[in-house]
Amino acid sequence: MVKILLGILLFVYSFQAYAQQSYAINIPDSTLIQNWINEAKVPGIAVAFIENGTVKKFICEGIISNGKPLRTNSIFDVASLTKTITTLLTLKLIENGNWNIDEPLFHYWIDPDIQNDSLHEKLTTRHILNHSSGFKNWRWMNDNKKLAFEFEPGSQFGYSGEGFEYLRKSIENKFNKSFEPLADSLVFKPNNMKNTHLIWGEQIDSTNFAGVHDSDGLQYEFEKKYQANAADNLLTTIEDFANLSTNILNRQFLRNDSYKDMIEPQIQVRDGIDFGLGWIVFQNLPNDEFAIFNAGSDQG
Repeated sequence: MVKILLGILLFVYSFQAYAQQSYAINIPDSTLIQNWINEAKVPGIAVAFIENGTVKKFICEGIISNGKPLRTNSIFDVASLTKTITTLLTLKLIENGNWNIDEPLFHYWIDPDIQNDSLHEKLTTRHILNHSSGFKNWRWMNDNKKLAFEFEPGSQFGYSGEGFEYLRKSIENKFNKSFEPLADSLVFKPNNMKNTHLIWGEQIDSTNFAGVHDSDGLQYEFEKKYQANAADNLLTTIEDFANLSTNILNRQFLRNDSYKDMIEPQIQVRDGIDFGLGWIVFQNLPNDEFAIFNAGSDQG
């Protein structure tokens, strides 16, 4: 699993920091990139370098599952980076006046597992986006495999994919619309994400899919998902995610009030590290800078 997490961390880290002043970045040479590939035991690696709000360079080295060279439009399953999409989709609904971040979600959805627990009446979108829902990451982690509250929503930090899925079901129920077209209209199209999807379908060029590999770099069969998940399984490219990232860095996608709410520390993870809405916020950096960060890891 180490190699999986490393690949995704490098994919995100290079462009999710925001600085208040201009600065230059150093582009690693091909030897260093090859060292990363060898050390992580991955067939290929894709990195976007963004300097002062503009893509400076893409580096795509190695191959994808069918042996073709990895390119900027090669498709990756980027796991929990899906939560970035769900966060932005929700903030757009709020901006449009169609959603209230602090309204209890039981107005739209009540999971059968927790319908007899009164804590469900306190759960809001804010709790889910800042990871204080009270749920474990996934319900199968509980002994009885059922969803349950471990603490009162909003009282402490607890990373949860289940929370994001709870939000998806609430949104789908209110609008009577599935999550994929909502993401496409509110996030993908506005950010020029032409090869990004939440589900597998005919729109995916399977010959351009990076594939999944074990810790020795050996390929195995990828489990295709045909139901959108608000926390996992986003299919995207380095080019598409760089488009999204530059729009976030340049504050071109969200209104200023939405952006400020998104990056405002709301629940503490540990000293100097908090969750805003959907993003980890690193504070106390030099020169009054801060960074927002997301990562993901999955099998393969």
